[in-house]
Amino acid sequence: MEDKKNILTGIRPTGNLHLGHYFGAVGNWVKSQEDYNEFIEIADVQALTDNFNNPDKVRKNVRELTLDLLACGIDPNKATIFIQSMIPEIAELTVYYSNLVTIARLERNPTIKTEIAQKKELFGQTGESVTYGFLGYPVSQAADITALGGTLVPVGEDQLPLIEQAREIVRKFNSIYGETLQEPEHLLSNIPRLKGLDGNEKMGKSLGNAIFLVDSDEVVTKKVMEAITDKNKIHKDDPANPDVCMVHYYHKLVSKDNIETITDECKKGKRGCIQCKKELAKNMIEFLRPIKEKRKYYEDNPEEVDMILKEGTKKARFRASETMAKVRKAIKIDYFNE
Repeated sequence: MEDKKNILTGIRPTGNLHLGHYFGAVGNWVKSQEDYNEFIEIADVQALTDNFNNPDKVRKNVRELTLDLLACGIDPNKATIFIQSMIPEIAELTVYYSNLVTIARLERNPTIKTEIAQKKELFGQTGESVTYGFLGYPVSQAADITALGGTLVPVGEDQLPLIEQAREIVRKFNSIYGETLQEPEHLLSNIPRLKGLDGNEKMGKSLGNAIFLVDSDEVVTKKVMEAITDKNKIHKDDPANPDVCMVHYYHKLVSKDNIETITDECKKGKRGCIQCKKELAKNMIEFLRPIKEKRKYYEDNPEEVDMILKEGTKKARFRASETMAKVRKAIKIDYFNE
């Protein structure tokens, strides 16, 4: 396992995983754990940057997120799941990195600018309400990556500016203190972001357009029956355009064995929307069933989940401590190791 390249990826515990997470990220993590030395960070400290007034939510979601990851097929014998806050070396490295980045540079980061704009739109926040912790998110992420020796970081295109900033920080550190750290490389996902049931370009927890992996069969059915279809299809036998129908969009994900027939019937007006939605709901429920069954196993075995988190965090901290020993030596603060 040690001769494989290191992958560092992570997710903030702000709620349960939905299909957007599965198809956009976690499904890929399940595959990559076979070929890489994979570390998966539950980024609770970063979740606190915009949930600092609700720590109970973050704490609860650490557990929920772990259950979701295991249910999706993350194997603790192949991948390392760890809790960010339990690795104090990451926090220490974040402090040192913060000296190497200007506020102006952070404010120019496209990912941060976009997220601030989204917060203003959703919650009516002003620039004055953006905290230091939120603005410093890229610095914290750079510490996550480099503390664990993440040579590859899987990201979508919208996250590329964060990786580039991490690379800048490493270059600045090495230029001042000598070649100590390795610049991370991005592993760009070619999977487009999953659209919401309402046709929104993003499926999101706060947008009310997501199917969650823990949704009951009844909830899945209700959500699917409310999905957007071709607005120009008025009557059952009218031909429709599957390219603008969210029901067809999701059929392509969970009804692959029958997708050609579904598409042909849709275009020829041989398929009513109600019938199509019911078929999608049935197939979606079947797709989610093994995930739910695996989750139920871990729910019934909480001690096993505890051990997975403890052992994963222990392994991650050992790796981070090795990195910090080199960092402290480079910046001349290893006072008692001479």
